[in-house]
Amino acid sequence: MRRPAAVLLALALSGCALSGCAGDGGSGGGEAPVPRTSAEPLSQETLSEEPLPEETPSAEQAGSQALTLSCDAASEVQLPAVPAPLERAGAFSRLPALTRPLAVHGLIWSQNDERLYVGVVCGPRTAEQFVTLVARARLTAWEGRPALHWTTRTGVRNLMWLDRPGVAVYVGATPGLSDRIQPIAAGIG
Repeated sequence: MRRPAAVLLALALSGCALSGCAGDGGSGGGEAPVPRTSAEPLSQETLSEEPLPEETPSAEQAGSQALTLSCDAASEVQLPAVPAPLERAGAFSRLPALTRPLAVHGLIWSQNDERLYVGVVCGPRTAEQFVTLVARARLTAWEGRPALHWTTRTGVRNLMWLDRPGVAVYVGATPGLSDRIQPIAAGIG
């Protein structure tokens, strides 16, 4: 089963590289990421907030501090500033759509009842491992990297790509904020 997945991945990536696809759609099970409880604090390895290289931020600028998520010290992923009027609404440590238990570190932003999720999934080292992470997800590419796109039963749209061996980046949103997935994903470095 792994060989066909690798062949499909290679064909999908070569086709997407030529046509620039990153499309929408797909369907899958699972639900929204599960929020982290207060008993599960984020460690400094997982999350670090650093002021932008300017002077100390004012109260208005405090929401636009640079954020990073990581699986370990060598795997930091820089997050872009999340546009207003979204406000930080907590963290999550589990993605129910994953087919096996992996470490997940993520943040949640909200606007009214809508949610935006950004996180890292620790563990998948190869494309073959990555493509099996979410059942019924559509295989695609994001900036030349293998990616999975799926929508949950509750309408949460999800995009996850293998950023580097051991680190996959996840962005998800409820229907009202789903138009923010691609701009947020494009700003992650």
